[in-house]
Formats: sequence, structure tokens, C-alpha cells
Amino acid sequence: MRFLHTSDWHLGRIFYGTHLTNDQAHVLDQLVTLIKDVEAEALIIAGDIYDRSVPPIEAVQLLDEVLSNILMDCKIPVIMIAGNHDSPERLGFGNRLLARQGLYVVGQPGHHLQPISLQDKTGPVYFLPIPYAEPALVHERMELAAAVDHQGAMQAMLNYARAGVPSGARTVAIAHAFVAGGEASESERPLSVGGSDQITPILFKPFHYTALGHLHNSQTAGGPLVRYAGSLLKYSFDEANHCKGINIVDLDGAGNVTLEQVSLSPRRNVRRIEGFLKDILEAKQDCREDYVMVTLRDADPILDVMGKLRLVYPQVMHVERPALTTGGDLRKPFGDHRGQGEAQLFGSFYSQVTGQDLSVEQGAEMASMLDELFRQRREALG
Repeated sequence: MRFLHTSDWHLGRIFYGTHLTNDQAHVLDQLVTLIKDVEAEALIIAGDIYDRSVPPIEAVQLLDEVLSNILMDCKIPVIMIAGNHDSPERLGFGNRLLARQGLYVVGQPGHHLQPISLQDKTGPVYFLPIPYAEPALVHERMELAAAVDHQGAMQAMLNYARAGVPSGARTVAIAHAFVAGGEASESERPLSVGGSDQITPILFKPFHYTALGHLHNSQTAGGPLVRYAGSLLKYSFDEANHCKGINIVDLDGAGNVTLEQVSLSPRRNVRRIEGFLKDILEAKQDCREDYVMVTLRDADPILDVMGKLRLVYPQVMHVERPALTTGGDLRKPFGDHRGQGEAQLFGSFYSQVTGQDLSVEQGAEMASMLDELFRQRREALG
């Protein structure tokens, strides 16, 4: 059986005030084309379909359009689970009716957590969809005493679902979780604090393949066949070097797996640029429409820095000025200021903020400004 593994679409995402619906639609069109080109037999979406529990109308319409194309045009089943960003009740609405059309949606834990059997030429493949759920909810809904933390909840749900799988059958686990050893990104919402949300990858050892969601970088988690597909797009600037895409998984009759990662081409890339403003403005700009974060090395004040940068990069989202926020030590004792004049006070303040002393030229300029200020004050007092 050949199936595609994707996750973390985050439909409805807003990136520094910019709605990404058109960007998401652009790559989802490529996903539909990929399904047709590789003749996939199923699609797995491992959670975080939406970016928030009450998604905007545009996000719901986009999901409806994409799933309709896959089910009616590509004619393959789709299995998707709720992630920690989704509302399990909203996502799972009408799931029993939808399952008759080949759309299997598992929103929340319960006694309905049964394996989904899909047939290929050699027999059935059992998919075990395990949605994200807080341990307390798993304990309450399924009356599983072991669900005291994320590790126990995941183990209990996997055991419950596996009970309905025949011995020796081919199995694929689908889960939305933080598996220990995975690399996190800025754009992910923590599942808990202090590392208590992490689960050990050993839980997925019995499965021929595990399709994970939650972490936004495409990566393995404790083994080559326990994998995160990664997010649909880059959702933070620390993901600038990530390669987003889709996992194409081939599972043969004996349960052996071969894997191929296919990259998607975003409408706009996410990039980080660092340098002096003059060099950035004069450099050759290959992808000026990308979403950009600029780190400026300039230490001097710059008037309307965002306006200047947007003449070259219209989609500048954020500017950092580390030279203005680092270097000095404001906790350093200021000393006795009572005997210091205005120029000395400013020099001490400048040294504390920047970690450097005023240059001769800067000192002379400051003295000139103070002389002019005092002259204007004397004339005003008359």
C-alpha cells in the first residue's frame, strides 16, 4: 500500500498579522496533484488541521474544498486526527456519516478508538488513529487507570486500539504527540511544562510505521520508521532552514517500508537576512516577495527603517536591532553622579547602555548640542 503522511496544516494561521490562507491553498493544490501523480491509496493527516479551536470561515472553506477534491476526484480514503490546536468536537462532527464516504475523522478519545482497516492487493492494513488528548480526559472517557500522564495515556490508547488488530497484521500508528528526542520549533504550542508532555518512542516499536504530528520539522523520533512529517509551511523564522514536504510511504505485503520525502514549493518562502542596512539595500534581491526577518548590525539610529527595507522586501515582517539592546550592563553601579555635569552624565549613561565609551567625535557633538541648548535657554529667560 502506498499512502501519504502529512500533518500540522494549521489552516487559518496568521503570520505577523498576515493571513496565510492563500499560501496554504497554494501548497495544498500541489498535495492533490501529488496524490494523483504517485497514485497514492490513502492520505494520513496527523493532527493540527486548524490553527485554533474556532477557525475562521476561510480556513473551513479551504479544508472542505481540499478534502472534496481528494475524496471525489482522487477517490482515496483520508484518515485525520485532532491535534492540540484543534477542537475535537468540531473536527469530529458527523464522523460516522463521513466514514461511509472514506473520510475517517477521530477527534477525541473514547471507546470508539477502533483500528481502521484499508485493503490493498495483499490484504488489510490496520491504521490506529490516536488523537491528542489530555491524560485526565483519557482517564475519564475510557476509564483507563494508567492514563495519569501523557506517556500513560498514549500507552493506554495504543493498547486499547491494538486489541482489535489480528496477530501478525500490518499496522500503522497515527498520533499527535511530543516524542522524546524530537526537535521543537518556535511555532509549536507546548503540550505541558517541564517535559511532562514527552513520551518515549519505544511505545511505537510494535508498528510497521508511525505517522506523527505536532513537531514542525520533518524528522525521525527514535527510529527511522517513527516519523514527523513536519508542518505544511514554515510558521516561524526559526524554521527558515526547514524543508517542508510530504512523506510517501510504501508498505509491502510483508510489512517492509520504503520512504520518500517530497518537497512542496511555497508561494512565498520564509527567510532571515542579516547585515548592515546599506549592504542589504544594495544587494541583489532574488526573492523579494518572500516573508523576511532582518537582523541589522547598524548601531546608529535609522529613520523609518521598516519603510526603507520594504522598498526592497515588501513582505518584511520583523526587524531586530541587537546592537541597540545588548552590550551594556545596566546593573553596573552608576557611581556618584552629584558632581557630574550633563556631558559626563550622558557619557556614563551611554557606556552603561552600549558597553562602549563615547568617541571623541561623539563627545564633541554632545558638547555642541548642550551649548546650543543652554544658549536657547538663556535667551528665553532674557
